Amino acid sequence: MKKLIEEVAGEGLESLLGEQVTLWCECYIYAGKLIGVNTDDVLLEDAKVVYETGPLKTAGFKDSQELPNQWYVRTAKIESYGKMS
Repeated sequence: MKKLIEEVAGEGLESLLGEQVTLWCECYIYAGKLIGVNTDDVLLEDAKVVYETGPLKTAGFKDSQELPNQWYVRTAKIESYGKMS
């Protein structure tokens, strides 16, 4: 089955600007406030690298470590993402 994907401005990562997000990437999981998005990178504020999530429907993570300052993540490495509850 073929499906056409239409690019709509303001959807995807852009729609989550200003929100607390989790980025599931190729090697690591990152979490933080999404404050910047472009075609190559996203910028997280109060960023953390997550080593163990714990139950996914529970607020917070079992083991996460704060990263210094703001943190950039390459969009090419992001496999999935979403707003944190």
